[in-house]
Amino acid sequence: MVEEISYRVMNDATSALEESTLTRAKLFTRAEALVETVRARSDETEQLRRLSVETVEEMRTANLHRILQPMAHGGVGAHFSGMVDIVETISQGCCSAGWCLTQYCSHNCLLGYWPAEGQADVWRDMPDAMVAGVLIPACGKARKVDGGWQLSGQWPFASGVFGADWFIAAAFTEGDGGQPVAQMHAVPRADYEILDTWHTAGLRGTGSADVAVEDCFVPAHRALQINEMKGGGNAPGCAVNPEALYKLPAFSMFSINQSAAALGLAQATFDNYLTHAHSRIARVSGKSVADYSTAQVKVGEARTSINMARMLLHNCCDIGMAVAEKGEIAPMELKTELRAKAAMAGKLSAEAVDLLFQLSGGAGLYDSNPVSRAMRDMNCMRGHITQNWDVNASNHGRVLLGLPSADPAL
Repeated sequence: MVEEISYRVMNDATSALEESTLTRAKLFTRAEALVETVRARSDETEQLRRLSVETVEEMRTANLHRILQPMAHGGVGAHFSGMVDIVETISQGCCSAGWCLTQYCSHNCLLGYWPAEGQADVWRDMPDAMVAGVLIPACGKARKVDGGWQLSGQWPFASGVFGADWFIAAAFTEGDGGQPVAQMHAVPRADYEILDTWHTAGLRGTGSADVAVEDCFVPAHRALQINEMKGGGNAPGCAVNPEALYKLPAFSMFSINQSAAALGLAQATFDNYLTHAHSRIARVSGKSVADYSTAQVKVGEARTSINMARMLLHNCCDIGMAVAEKGEIAPMELKTELRAKAAMAGKLSAEAVDLLFQLSGGAGLYDSNPVSRAMRDMNCMRGHITQNWDVNASNHGRVLLGLPSADPAL
């Protein structure tokens, strides 16, 4: 068990009026204002192996995590692109902060699919609650009991959990005929334990520790089957949240979140390289690095890759939202296309950072050089299933070739 740190502080700066008038533009402006603050704290964040109390509370005060929260609970319920803009921006200052923000945003979005009573449990007394989660049902088991479920399990990679007030745990339960059914469960902070397991090469500041739950009762209204989140407006939460956002095929869209963090990291790495490249002199030749055609090619390729990644992510958002606004269920071909495009955006961002690392030469090996951390962080992101190009591209190819999807969550 890790040492407990209280992340929750009272915030008197944000008035009730401000809470009721949050907009996408306002949150983007607040994200821009936080970039330099989280950048200045990035070394501390890496050493802590979690976000600092200050970073969590600054994001909470700015309400950045509420970009995809239902309007009925004071959120923006925005177009999915709003999340991309905010996460990319914060990730330019600190990738670990941006990665955690993706979790807080996406799990707030998930809760919008939940039954109304379940949403009220989380947000009634704390409308700005931070919610972390792990959506790997094989990590837990839920047993049906009177009024709900008894949940047990241990979930790894719980990014942002140290700053969270609630945790969403996916687990298998037994369905009709004894078949396993994947289901999510909303668990309050008092009912789970955080284990000190996050000792990693990269994304160190995300605090993506294991979470343990032992025989915890979860009422029925705080559970939701993953099958109810495949889009088209059939989720229980759509009865109270009319925004198109909650008609999206959730697990087709959530690759976009992580890729937005990768994009922000790539953009920051590019900007930093370019700032110093103009005055950098090669030690052996004494020539300006900018004069080398090899550097020119790699800089041009990195910039193009970053721009293509951004275009892909916003294209995914536009296509997904257009289907949701019609209340339609996206065909499997489109669902796998969205996952593949988002994974390609992550791949392009990673390739851009790799090019910039090559260009940095020996100087890039030092921990003091931001490109060194960028490489470590980006390679850790590549380990996430949403960023795995082979997995997502092959599943898209399967569907295009007339085979069933290999991902049951889609």
